Amino acid sequence: MTTMNISLSETLKNFVDNQVLERGYSTSSEYVRDLIRNDQVRQAEQRLAALILEGLESGPAIPVNEAYWNSKRDALKQRHTTQ
Repeated sequence: MTTMNISLSETLKNFVDNQVLERGYSTSSEYVRDLIRNDQVRQAEQRLAALILEGLESGPAIPVNEAYWNSKRDALKQRHTTQ
């Protein structure tokens, strides 16, 4: 694990110290790591939502059934044999 130093105002440091005590973290580093992990999850959720919206706006839906998957398999097999 590597170290990162940050500067905080007294107000922010007090807030972090209170969060550590109130929320059961053992250190301020643990609290900050948890904030970062939560931000990573939030960003991933936002990206997923954007991709879902992009898909919804991409045009009319097509049926995805056995025939669809069979055509995909056939196209893949054909592409593989021509390479």
